[in-house]
Amino acid sequence: MKKIFSIFVLILMSHFAIAQDKILTKTGQITFEASVPSFEEVKATNKLSACLLNTKTGDIASVAMMKSFKFKSALMQEHFNENYIESDKYPKAIFKGKIENFDVSKLTTQKQEFVINGTIELHGKSKNISVVAKISKKENTTNIVSNFTLNTDDFDIDLPFIISNKVSKRVQVSLDYNLL
Repeated sequence: MKKIFSIFVLILMSHFAIAQDKILTKTGQITFEASVPSFEEVKATNKLSACLLNTKTGDIASVAMMKSFKFKSALMQEHFNENYIESDKYPKAIFKGKIENFDVSKLTTQKQEFVINGTIELHGKSKNISVVAKISKKENTTNIVSNFTLNTDDFDIDLPFIISNKVSKRVQVSLDYNLL
């Protein structure tokens, strides 16, 4: 029995040591806007995005379920999921990348700019991207904020002619993650 307990403690300690290198959130926020002047706002927010950061290596990954994006208009949300992003066929957006020159020990409450390089997969297509993020740390929480632009053409998202002048192909994306 003592031997089994020792093995259990050893496994638990090794798991704890590994876990300390990784921080995460399951409630990150991603907002996108594809509005054009003089037309109805095309904006949605997802407050259930997950993000995992390896604080030792700077490797970062996030996933957002497409049906978790909420619009002001239920009809707009329905069109987004069924006609444009095809959420049943392509249920999630995935990003995998690395934060350049990342050193968690140098983070402070002051936001510092970092470049994140990686690949985003959306609507069945992958694209390499490089974005600037502001990262800070307060107590046990690491905050990552970024704003960038994606183009619907890069992901073969077709906008029907009837709405093509009402929705921008250049989509402004902002994210806010508080990782523990």
